[in-house]
Amino acid sequence: MSLGSGIDHWGTSPGDSIDAALTAIECSVQDLLSTDPAYWRTGQKKDLLKRLEKLQAQQAALKLRVLASAGDIAEETGAKDASGWMRTELLVDKAVARSQIKLAAGLAKYDLVAESLAKGVVSQDKARVITKALDAIETDPATSGEDLVLAEKLLVDYATRLTANELKIVGQRILAEIDPERFEQAEAKSLLREEERAQRRSFFQSRDNGDGTIDIHARVSRAIGVRLRTILDSLAQPRKRSAEDKGVKAPYDRLLGQAFARVIETYDVDPLPRHGGHGTTVIITMTLDQLRADLGTAALGFDGEQITAAEARRLACNADLVPVVLGTGSEILDFGRTARLAHPIQHRALRLRDECCQAEDCDAPAAWTEAHHLKPWSEGGRTDLANMVLLCGSDHRRIHDPNYGYERLPDGRIRFTRRT
Repeated sequence: MSLGSGIDHWGTSPGDSIDAALTAIECSVQDLLSTDPAYWRTGQKKDLLKRLEKLQAQQAALKLRVLASAGDIAEETGAKDASGWMRTELLVDKAVARSQIKLAAGLAKYDLVAESLAKGVVSQDKARVITKALDAIETDPATSGEDLVLAEKLLVDYATRLTANELKIVGQRILAEIDPERFEQAEAKSLLREEERAQRRSFFQSRDNGDGTIDIHARVSRAIGVRLRTILDSLAQPRKRSAEDKGVKAPYDRLLGQAFARVIETYDVDPLPRHGGHGTTVIITMTLDQLRADLGTAALGFDGEQITAAEARRLACNADLVPVVLGTGSEILDFGRTARLAHPIQHRALRLRDECCQAEDCDAPAAWTEAHHLKPWSEGGRTDLANMVLLCGSDHRRIHDPNYGYERLPDGRIRFTRRT
C-alpha cells in the first residue's frame, strides 16, 4: 500500500488515515506531557513505564518497516539510501541512520524477530542483538537452515527474560545450546578468537588534567574488567555503608575511584620486574625545610611533578617510596631508609589490635585502613606497633593535612580538630 495521498480502489486516501492516526498519537502524548508525574500514584508511574517500553518497541517496529521500504525516498533525493535524507532533513547522524536501515533489512529476513518487535515483546536494542547473532549463524558453514530457525526461536524467548547485554552473550553461545556435541568445538574456537581479539584491543591511556588529577582511559578483556569491578565493589561497599550510617550520601563512582586508588597504593610491588635496575619505586625529592613544614611541596619521580609535602608524608607511610632530602645547596642529606614500611605481620597485629580505623568518628573496617606512624618516619619515628595506628584513606589524608590538628585519646582513638 502506498503511503502517498493517492486514492485507493475503495475511494479513500490512505494518507488521510495515516495522518489521523499520527495526530491521535501526538495528541495523546501531549495530554500526558501536560500532567505532572510528581502527583501520580506509584502504580500509575510503574504502569506508564511498562506500557511506554512496549510502545517504544512498537514505534521502532513501525519506523523500521517504513525504512525497509524507503527506496523511493533515496530515489527521489538521489541518495544511496534513506540515511542521506535522514541526515539532511531529520538531522540524524548518518551512522545512526544507516544502522537503523541495516536493522530494518535484517528484520525483513527474520519474521519472528520482526513480529516480536511489533508486539512490543522485544525491544529495538534486543532485536539488533538477535539479528546480528543470526547473521553470524547464517554465514557459518557448519550451520543449517534448521539451526537458524531454532536459534531465532531461542533468542526471542531469551529476550523476554534477559537484558540486551545479557542476550548478546547468549547469542554468541546459542549454537552450543542447539547442539552441544556438534558446536562445542566451534564455541571453543569462537571464545579463543574473542579472547585474542580482546588482547589486541587492550590499551591504557592517561592524561594529566593539571589540577592534581589524571584521567585514565583503558580497555581490557571482559574477564579482567569483571574481576576489577568485583574488587572495587568489594572495597567500595564498606565505605558506602559507613557513609550511609553517618547520614552522608557519597556518589558511588567516587567511592569506586577511591577504591581504585586504594588498589594501586597497596599493590605488592615485590614480585614486579626490576625497573631501571631497581624494584618499581617512586622517588620523592624535597628540601629539609619542606619535609618539616606543614605547607610545602615535593617533586614526585624524575619528571618533577609537584605534590604537597603532606601528601608525600602520607605516601611514605605505605607506598614503596624513597625520600631524597636535600640541604640548602641541593646536596643529598638523606637517601631513604629501608626499615620504614610496616611488615605484613605487623599489619595483621594492628588489625587484631585496632579492628577498624582509629579516627574517633570513623568505623571503616580494618581491610580499608593503612598503617600510620604517630611520630613521622621522616622525623625518626620507629616502625613498630607502639608508634602505629590504623587509619582509613580519608582519615590518613586528614592526619597529614596541615588544616587539621589531632590528639590521641586514652582509648587510643584519634580526635581531629579543625585549625583556625
